[in-house]
Amino acid sequence: MAKILVVDDELSMRDFLGAMLGRQGYEVSTVESGEAAKRSLADDAFDLMITDIRLPDIGGIELLEHCKRASPETIVIVITAYGSHDTAVEAMKLGAEDYITKPFNVDEFGIIVRRSLQRKQLAEENILLRRELKREHGFENIVGKSRPMLELFRIIERVAATPTTVLISGESGTGKELVARAIHFSSPRAEHPFVSVNCGALPETLLESELFGHEKGSFTGADRTRIGLFESANGGTLFLDEIGNTPVSMQVKLLRAMQERRVRRVGGTEERPVDVRMIAATNVDLEKLVSDGQFRKDLYYRINVIRINIPPLRERSEDIMLLALFFLDKYASATGSLIRGFADSARRALESYSWPGNVRELENAIERAVAMTTGEAITAESLPSQIRTSTPPEGMEGIHIPDGGFDLESYMEGLRRLYVATAMEKAGNKQTRAAGLLGMSPRSLRYLLNKYDLR
Repeated sequence: MAKILVVDDELSMRDFLGAMLGRQGYEVSTVESGEAAKRSLADDAFDLMITDIRLPDIGGIELLEHCKRASPETIVIVITAYGSHDTAVEAMKLGAEDYITKPFNVDEFGIIVRRSLQRKQLAEENILLRRELKREHGFENIVGKSRPMLELFRIIERVAATPTTVLISGESGTGKELVARAIHFSSPRAEHPFVSVNCGALPETLLESELFGHEKGSFTGADRTRIGLFESANGGTLFLDEIGNTPVSMQVKLLRAMQERRVRRVGGTEERPVDVRMIAATNVDLEKLVSDGQFRKDLYYRINVIRINIPPLRERSEDIMLLALFFLDKYASATGSLIRGFADSARRALESYSWPGNVRELENAIERAVAMTTGEAITAESLPSQIRTSTPPEGMEGIHIPDGGFDLESYMEGLRRLYVATAMEKAGNKQTRAAGLLGMSPRSLRYLLNKYDLR
């Protein structure tokens, strides 16, 4: 319910406007002077102030200026006498939302109030949307406290303020697009589009049309003119993911577009200017592709202006549980789950796994665990099998290597013989059951029984 402040020195007008606006569902306060209005603005938050231009103490224009300083989120509608056009223009220049001329039509008055409040609501929603976009794509979603990640944050902050081309490298699943989005939404281009394309997901003919667009009739199936991603990203950022998979013949056209900042649609003759910041990403060794003749050297130099390398998860193990808790909160909140944390068994499994799929694999694992867990803590049993089996045995977390070293092979052989013997004893010398306890086939167990002379 919007809150409205009515300022008028005539009691009858205050009562009339208060009753009319109250019937329309607004919460209305009325005051008789400019000074009283100032006190009300200081004591409460109003969505809208309606004020007469002529007040007994201070003028409505002065009150308008005070409101814009003291409560800039409050919109103002001024009421002017018939024929006071210059005063109304002055009020609009000073920030009034609208003006109403006496005598006014009641229905028209209600429409002006409603539309003014709707515009205010849309403006506030737009601000909230922008904040949400920045929260969703900004630094908050790049989680880490390790030294490599702190350095990554510093680089993103420095790079975001510049228009420079960036090349992001890293293994699959490390979050290259997440970093690209953080750069964009922290840059002066944040209000403009962020457009992403996977250069390896499309054949060459479609990739050219996707990037540069095409004219109607330029090829079979081109039944209408279509703008490309370069034009779609105009003013913003174009993210070329897996650029190392771009066909060599397309690399020439891509290089020209980046250098000239102009594109020509497939089947067209006109070149169109584009203002686009380029961010590229790769999970392969571009230098090797260049030496092998599979990637143009001039394009490599063009995109490799600022290089950002994202470390794999196995090289920042101190971030694993931080990320796991982040994803737990994300999926538990989305599903209404009451899961609060991780059991020790799950922590050991998560921290000892090598994470070949990096952050993407970790997120998938936590999403699965949230779906599979019924209690208040995620246990190892809720994690994928490849993660569970990577857990070191209970009590082995603090292993010690003597200063003089030791024979690891002999030690492991002795340990293996001990486990085989213990499993046979626990299984009552039944080989099939003992093999099941050790997670191996009966044939493999028989081999070890013979090797260690345990028959």
